[in-house]
Amino acid sequence: MIQSLQSIFKIPELRRKVLFTLLMLIIYRVGGHVPTPGVDGHALAQAFAQARGTLLGLYDMFVGGAFAKASVFALGIMPYISASIILQLLTAVIPYFEKLQKEGEEGRKKITQYTRYGTVFLSVVQAYGISIFLENFNMGGGVAVVPSPGLAFRLLTVLTLTSGTIFVMWLGERISERGIGNGISLIIFIGIVARNPNDLLQSIRALQTGALGYAQAGMLVVIMLLVTAAVIAITQGQRRIPVQYAKRIIGRKVYGGQSTHIPLRVNTAGVIPIIFAQSVIMFPGTIATFFRGSDLAQRLNEMFSPSSIVYNVVYGLVIVFFTYFYTAIIFNPVDLADNMKKYGGFVPGIRPGQKTAEYIDRILTRITLPGAVFLALIAILPSFLIQHFKAPFYFGGTGLLIIVGVALDTLQQIESHLLMRHYDGFMKGSKLRGRR
Repeated sequence: MIQSLQSIFKIPELRRKVLFTLLMLIIYRVGGHVPTPGVDGHALAQAFAQARGTLLGLYDMFVGGAFAKASVFALGIMPYISASIILQLLTAVIPYFEKLQKEGEEGRKKITQYTRYGTVFLSVVQAYGISIFLENFNMGGGVAVVPSPGLAFRLLTVLTLTSGTIFVMWLGERISERGIGNGISLIIFIGIVARNPNDLLQSIRALQTGALGYAQAGMLVVIMLLVTAAVIAITQGQRRIPVQYAKRIIGRKVYGGQSTHIPLRVNTAGVIPIIFAQSVIMFPGTIATFFRGSDLAQRLNEMFSPSSIVYNVVYGLVIVFFTYFYTAIIFNPVDLADNMKKYGGFVPGIRPGQKTAEYIDRILTRITLPGAVFLALIAILPSFLIQHFKAPFYFGGTGLLIIVGVALDTLQQIESHLLMRHYDGFMKGSKLRGRR
């Protein structure tokens, strides 16, 4: 491993990519500490401490704590992610976007442009909502979060946060073009990882004060290692459907005749089902925080608290539902079967066309179930660890899946660069396959 890391800086092109990526991520983290004008950061921190476990806390996790600080990057990259998801959903229901998706590089550029426009629109709407929210957010009972509310503050906040999101989007796109890895994913990744030092300090304090026993800490470490290994296995797990292409003679050349496979991932939907489910399950608790004097709000808050059985059961079922829903949106067996038939491909023993689509859909439905159940268990894991092992930090759920997925994708890209230059990769098996 150490030798592989040293090899990264021996390749000039890879060294430039890695250093450029690190520079962009450092700029992003620095910007996350620049405060938005007109906001009392200390008062906001006191008020925001009571918003954990709500949609506000979930949003803050994705932007690396920038939302709780009301920094210029408070919106982070989330408007871009939301716009991308909306465009994906529109592709499945609107023929125009479906046509764009099939137009290759030109269609992809147009979809990217629409995503940018959608990002700006969502940023303006969300920034205006946040400005009103900050003016009325005084849950701590102390000094007002916004000392001078009004139209000027709202317009300044909209301009600041929208500009911040556009800049973060630009950083992500530059990383994807000139750096290593997916820029948007890495920005979310670094925002989540930025919380780890604080979690480590909390764990040390808990051990020192006796709130966390050494035996419990040892069990936590073992569980974390096992869960991380399981997430890696599920993330990389796939069912390969063999595909044979018939030989075609065009002029004097012979095309096709080779065997390949269709990799169906166990977790095709990725982390999106958990994000959707968290938004749904946290909505009642978020609403309850604004009506603290109401008995109904109190009962909703208790029913949908992470320690509630109702919360965990509903949460798990919603995740399973969204896993199947999102998989159906992004993966179309009919289009895949038609493309295979068009180029002379077929699954051995299965008739091309409709029968192939039904076969692929049946396999995808079967392998999605264990993936969906696993996502539900990973999402419920943090509450279980906090209740039964007194974990002083949040481990599992969306954050863990994003960290593992982005880390694997980035390492695979670095691996390919190393193998192309005949350096030892991070995995010996990959090295051997690359040299054959």
